[in-house]
Amino acid sequence: MRYCQRCVYPENHPLNLTFDDRGICSGCVVHEEKDEIDWQVKAEELSALLAQYRARPSTYFDCIIPVSGTGDDFFVVDTIKHRYGLNPLLVTYNTHFNTRLGVRNLARLITELDCDHMMSTVGPDTVKEVTRVTLRQLGDMYWHVLAGLQTFPVQVATRLNIPLIIWGVNGWLDQVGMFSHLDQVEMTRKVRKEHALRGLDAEMLAGVSDRLSKKDLQAYTYPTDEQLERSRVRGLYLGNYVRWDSQVQVEAMIARYGYETMAEERTYNSYESIHCWNNAGVHDYVKFLKYGYSKVSDHASRDIRLRRKTREEGIELVQRYRAIVPSGLAKFLAWINMSEAEFRAIIDGFRDPRAWHRGPSGDWALRDPIEHHIDDTGVPAARLTVTDPRDYRLTGLLEPRASDRDYVLLGRTYMDEANFKAVEG
Repeated sequence: MRYCQRCVYPENHPLNLTFDDRGICSGCVVHEEKDEIDWQVKAEELSALLAQYRARPSTYFDCIIPVSGTGDDFFVVDTIKHRYGLNPLLVTYNTHFNTRLGVRNLARLITELDCDHMMSTVGPDTVKEVTRVTLRQLGDMYWHVLAGLQTFPVQVATRLNIPLIIWGVNGWLDQVGMFSHLDQVEMTRKVRKEHALRGLDAEMLAGVSDRLSKKDLQAYTYPTDEQLERSRVRGLYLGNYVRWDSQVQVEAMIARYGYETMAEERTYNSYESIHCWNNAGVHDYVKFLKYGYSKVSDHASRDIRLRRKTREEGIELVQRYRAIVPSGLAKFLAWINMSEAEFRAIIDGFRDPRAWHRGPSGDWALRDPIEHHIDDTGVPAARLTVTDPRDYRLTGLLEPRASDRDYVLLGRTYMDEANFKAVEG
C-alpha cells in the first residue's frame, strides 16, 4: 500500500487520491492553497455574490443552510447571518441516529442564532429498509443519511423558491484535493450522486425491495431538472471563500454560543460527529473494515496539514483508534434486525484486497498498515514543521451521558433554562 509522505492517507482512499513526484497526496497539495490565496479578496467576492440574494422582493428567506447541529453549522450560520446580513432558513434531515448532545446543540443553534427551522423525519420502517438494502448493495449503512442530508435542502429550496443553498466545506476538496479552491465548485446533482452516494441514486432503489415504493423513496429523490431550472437553485460552499479551519472555527463557537463537545470512541477529535451515534461509530468502523483506514486518519491528516501534529503523532493516533469496535454496534444491528454474523459477512464482501488479507484461520489482517511507512524515504523532504500545536477541548455537558438512553429518534428544537433539565435547578 502506498501512503502519502506528508499525511497518513492511503492510496485506496475511496474518493481517489493522486500523488505528485514527491509522494505527496493531492489532498495535501490542494491544502497548500489555503496559505496562498488572498482570503480578503475571496470575502469580497462572496459579499458581492450574496448581495444578489439579500432582501429579495416578495420573499422572507434569503437562503437555505442545511444543519445538523455541528460546530461547523454554527460557524456557517453565524457567518452568513451576522457577517453578511442574510436571513437564512435552516433545514435538517433527521438521521434517526441522534445523540442527546446533538439534539441540544441543534436546539442551541436555532435558539441562540434565532433562525427559523424545518426538519424532515422519514418513517422509521422506511429508513431501516433503505439501510438494509444499501448495506447489502454498497456495504454502506450511512447512505440514507448522506442522501437525505443532500436532498431535503434542495427539495425545500425548489418548493419555497429560495434559490441559494449555502453548504460548509467541500469535503471532497478538503480531504483528497478532488478540486481546487479556485474552481469554486458548487453542489450539484452530479456531485451528490457520484461522490456522496457512490453512484446509487434513489430511483435505482425502486423495486429492489417490495417494502420500498417510489413514494417511500420520495425523501431521497432529487428534484427534477425542470424544477431546478425553474427555481434556479445553486449550492455554494462557504469553504471556497473562507480559509476553512474547523478546529479554530468551532472553538470560536464554543466561546460565543456554548457549543458542547464530548469524547469519541474511535477518534481523538471531540468537536465533530458528536451529533450522531454512528458517524464516528458504526459508519466509521465499516469504513475501516472495508478500506483499512478510518476517521482518525481524516482528522490526523488534516491536523498534520494545519501544522498541529507531526506525521509520527498522526500514525500513533491511527494505531490507537482505528480497530476499536464501537459500543453502538449491537444497538444498530438490533435497530435493523440483523445479526452480527450477517453484518460481518456482508462487509467482508466489500473488503479492499489492497488493504486486507484473510489467513488460513479466516481472520482478517491489514496487509501493509501505515506504521510500516513511518520512515519512508520521502518523509523528511515532505515534512511540515509544527507551528500551532493544540488539543481538542472537552466542555462540560448539561446532561449526563447514558448509553442506554442517549440514542434518540427526535428531540426538542428549543432550549431554555427549564427545558428537559438542560440547566440544573
